[in-house]
Amino acid sequence: MTTPRFGLLLDVDGPVASPVSRTVPPGIINHLVQLASAGWPVIFNTGRSDDFIRKQVMEPMIAAGLSAETTLHAICEKGAVWFSFTGSGAGEVQVDSALALPETYADAVRQLVASKYRGHMFYDETKRAMVSVEQHVDVDNADYLREQQEFDTDALALMRKFDLGVCRLDHHAPDSDDSIDYRIDPTIISTDIEALGVGKDLGARRALSLLADAGTEVPHIWRTVGDSRTDYAMADELHALGYDVAHVDVRPADGVPAKPYPVLTAGDRIHEDAGGAYFERWAAMAAGQAADDDGVS
Repeated sequence: MTTPRFGLLLDVDGPVASPVSRTVPPGIINHLVQLASAGWPVIFNTGRSDDFIRKQVMEPMIAAGLSAETTLHAICEKGAVWFSFTGSGAGEVQVDSALALPETYADAVRQLVASKYRGHMFYDETKRAMVSVEQHVDVDNADYLREQQEFDTDALALMRKFDLGVCRLDHHAPDSDDSIDYRIDPTIISTDIEALGVGKDLGARRALSLLADAGTEVPHIWRTVGDSRTDYAMADELHALGYDVAHVDVRPADGVPAKPYPVLTAGDRIHEDAGGAYFERWAAMAAGQAADDDGVS
């Protein structure tokens, strides 16, 4: 086994899984297997559920030849849920119950979707802590985004009904100075309703703990990969902790913020096409077939 070159902390929707098909291209699966097998720590840091990671990432990686001796970690629901897996399958799923939304509110959102929004979106029954609603694959994204705005308003109103303090990541201020415990986070294909304690920064800290608990040497050099502004929190956290980090933004059209660490892009390529270009480059580096740099042309 080679000495780990980089630690990889990866958002899933966008850089790994297509936000259109919600599946992972076989080429990316193969490159991730190569990287993990070469001893590069590969950790998924996602808002997705453990069920999604098992079906769309773990099972295809096992089918592609992931060995029983190779361990990967998955931090799901932005740090509220996590588990590890090898070529033999998944370990026990851990849930931070303090970060779970009240079941009464979750039930109310489930009923709201069924009665008013089922034509455009569905309630994600696989989430264990957060409440998520997602666009149907066969619905046009522009139509979904228009409907999403109304859903987010209704979800916010339900928060008031249940006397839950809430804010929105799109900077809508709360109506009062009451304690705020939760937030509404709309993405291009979903809305996550989550505890304020979750986030990609929490996921980064859990990643370091999982490596340490497994007895894996924690690398000093990291590459984080994401497709939204909130994904920069992974690199922010690692940089603040003293690690050498660069962030790969696979959707830079949203705007690249000024950061104290390098921000990498893949030219005109976006989403899984951009992520795949980097995974291919890093797999070649791990195999000793490419120079020690991040260049993607």
